[in-house]
Amino acid sequence: MTALTLADYRARVAAQYLSDMDLAAFRAARDDLFAAHPDSAVAPGTFTGLRYFPGDDAYVATVPMRPADGVLDIDTGGEDGVLHYERIGILDTPWGNLTLFWFKAYGGGLFLPFRDGTCGKESFGGGRYLTDTVKGTHRRGVTVDGDRVRLDFNYAYNPSCAYDEGWLCPLAPFENRLTAEIRAGEMVYRA
Repeated sequence: MTALTLADYRARVAAQYLSDMDLAAFRAARDDLFAAHPDSAVAPGTFTGLRYFPGDDAYVATVPMRPADGVLDIDTGGEDGVLHYERIGILDTPWGNLTLFWFKAYGGGLFLPFRDGTCGKESFGGGRYLTDTVKGTHRRGVTVDGDRVRLDFNYAYNPSCAYDEGWLCPLAPFENRLTAEIRAGEMVYRA
């Protein structure tokens, strides 16, 4: 991994998220990126394809956002050290409340990790992300419009540490743990 290939990877992720592809094309493009890019979280030559729950509009909702405050600190246990996330809103979803965060670093970015009732069984045990705009995942999983937020869990995805133990990832904090099963988005990489 070099800085230039990582920049290319992030640019390709952002282009996919900002494209007008439908869900099936988006998922196929994501598979292609994981299979071929040198900065894929999956070791070269070992990619077996991502697994997904079927697309389901029941996991798309536009919800109100209440103001929130305070900072969440997550120790990555790695060279990134402690990451600081500002709480910017509480989302009142049909599945339970979720906190939307702003990553407090150079450039910043929206971050919405969550853990649900499928985690550890059908999806990654540490939880999934709905958006991490630092990594280029704009507009598909989370779209903010004033005090309303559109959530599309069909675009929920695993953090890099779900594919390879060499990666360290901030996981869903307690406040973003849902008991409901969100049967949408990416499933565990290997069953």
